[in-house]
Amino acid sequence: MPVEKLKRFLDEKRVKYVSIKHSLAYTAQEIAASAHIHGKELAKTVIVRLDGKTAMAVLPASRRIDMELLRTAAKAKSAELASEQEFRDLFPGCSLGAMPPFGNLYGMDVFADTALAADEEIAFNAGSHTELFRMEYKSFAELVKPVLAKIAVA
Repeated sequence: MPVEKLKRFLDEKRVKYVSIKHSLAYTAQEIAASAHIHGKELAKTVIVRLDGKTAMAVLPASRRIDMELLRTAAKAKSAELASEQEFRDLFPGCSLGAMPPFGNLYGMDVFADTALAADEEIAFNAGSHTELFRMEYKSFAELVKPVLAKIAVA
């Protein structure tokens, strides 16, 4: 979803957010440093396959996904990372690796790590490698309705 489409969606829902421009960065830790955001407040989006179905896992940039915890939370028989080949066409207009954590807009289940809910705000890629959005976690949860579970480890 291009940045403008995401902005329109948030504006239509009357959600307050801040757009943060930053220098070109690709890894979650580089983005956090470039945007002067603590790694635990920056949410990274990981595309996974749960029993063969594409889903989205959202976790703090400072953590890594634990596939066994995710599999248990999803009540799935199998959980694995999706390959770029499997999801590159699912997010038209988005830079690869910069997908915003709004899987609900793509018909995907979304699983969010409990650590994200511990902060008042969440920041995330807005579809490009040069812009983030920051908003209240509460608003994110109301819009996306993720399954909240411990799916990441330090």
